[in-house]
Amino acid sequence: MGRAPDGDAPTGLTPSALAEVPGRPLSLYVHVPYCASRCGYCDFNTYTAAELGSAPGTGQQAYLEGVRAEIGQAAAVLGSGRPQVSSVFFGGGTPTLLPVAELVGVLGALREKFAFADTCEVTTEANPETLSREYLAALHDGGFTRLSLGMQSAAPHVLATLERRHTPGRVADAVRWAREAGFASVSLDLIYGTPGESMDDWRTSLQAALACEPDHISAYALIVEEGTRFATRLRRGELLAPDDDDLADKYLVTEAALTGAGLGWYEVSNWARPGHECQHNLAYWRGDHWWGFGPGAHSHVGGVRWWNVAHPRAYSEALADGRSPALAQETLTPTDRHVEAVLLETRLADGLPLAALSDSERARVAGFVERGLVSLTGERLRLTVDGRLLADAVVRDLLD
Repeated sequence: MGRAPDGDAPTGLTPSALAEVPGRPLSLYVHVPYCASRCGYCDFNTYTAAELGSAPGTGQQAYLEGVRAEIGQAAAVLGSGRPQVSSVFFGGGTPTLLPVAELVGVLGALREKFAFADTCEVTTEANPETLSREYLAALHDGGFTRLSLGMQSAAPHVLATLERRHTPGRVADAVRWAREAGFASVSLDLIYGTPGESMDDWRTSLQAALACEPDHISAYALIVEEGTRFATRLRRGELLAPDDDDLADKYLVTEAALTGAGLGWYEVSNWARPGHECQHNLAYWRGDHWWGFGPGAHSHVGGVRWWNVAHPRAYSEALADGRSPALAQETLTPTDRHVEAVLLETRLADGLPLAALSDSERARVAGFVERGLVSLTGERLRLTVDGRLLADAVVRDLLD
C-alpha cells in the first residue's frame, strides 16, 4: 500500500477512487476477532483465548489501541469530503465478549472522526450467552440502535451439533432485555440444514424465533467450508453433508412462515418488518463504500478493495508502528464491478434495473421469465420464489 498525499496515513486509494467518495453512502465495520470457543462450522477470522495465548500484541488492549489508530488513518485518507456515516456494524467473532465500556468507547472513537447521519443504524452482533440486562442497557445508552443475535436453532441437539453454547430459552431472554433497554430493532440469525436436523426441528426453530417477535430474521443454509471441523467430520463420515432438496424444502417453509408473520423478504436470505431492513448489509449489496476496521476486515471504496492482516498480533504491531494493517488490495475493473452489481442486486427484492445489463444479457431475460425464475416489474428484474432457490445459477447464466 502506498502513502496518502499528506503522508499521515497509509492507503492504496487512487485519486479516482477518492473522487467517488462523496457520491455514495459510507458505512463502517468493526471486526472483533475474539470468541469463547470455535464453532465447528465457522471459518471466520476468529480466535479463542487458548489459540492466542499470552503473546504480546494479541490481547484486547492492543487490539483496541489498534482499532483506534486505524480509525484515525481512515479519517485522514478519506479527507474532509467524506459523507456522513449511514451505518456502523460490529461483527466477529463475538463483539459482546468485550466489556461494554470498550464497545461503546470504540463507537465513540468513530463518532470523533466521522459525522454520523441522524438516521445512522448502529448494530452489534451478539451471542445470547454473553448478554445480560445490564449489558444491553449500557449498549443502548452508549448509542447502539440494533442488536443481531446468533440464535441458529431452537433444537438442543442441533445446537450441540453446531457447537453452540446457549440454551434455546436464552434467546428469548436476550430479546426481552433488548426491548426493555430500548433497542429499536432486534434481529435473529438462523441456520438450516444442520446434519440431523429434521423438518420438524426447523419448524420448531422458526416458531421459537417468531415467538420472540423480532423485527428481522436472517436464515442461511449451512455451508460446509474447507478447513472447518465440520469439513473434517464430513470426510470421516461422522456427519452427512447437507442435502440440496432438504435445503430447498426448508427455504420454502421459511418463506411461508416468515411472510405469514409479517416479515417480508428483501434479500434472498433476509426478511424484515417494514422499515427494519438491515441498512448495513444493503450497503454491501448495493456496492456502496465501507471501511472495515480490525484484523482480517475487508474494505471497499470507489472500486478499490483491500483486506487487513488476519492475526491480531500482526494487526496491532502494524498500527503501533504507524503502518497500514492492510495485507493486499485489488482494483476492480469495470467488468468486475458490473458482475458484482448483477450478482448482488439480483438477490434483492427491489431487483436489478434492466438498464444495468448489456444488450446480450437483456436478451436472455425472456428465457428466465418463461421458466418462472424471474418477473419483470416496470424496468426491473426480480427473482420469483423459485428463482431465489436458484439465484446463483440465474446470475451465472444471465451474465456474459
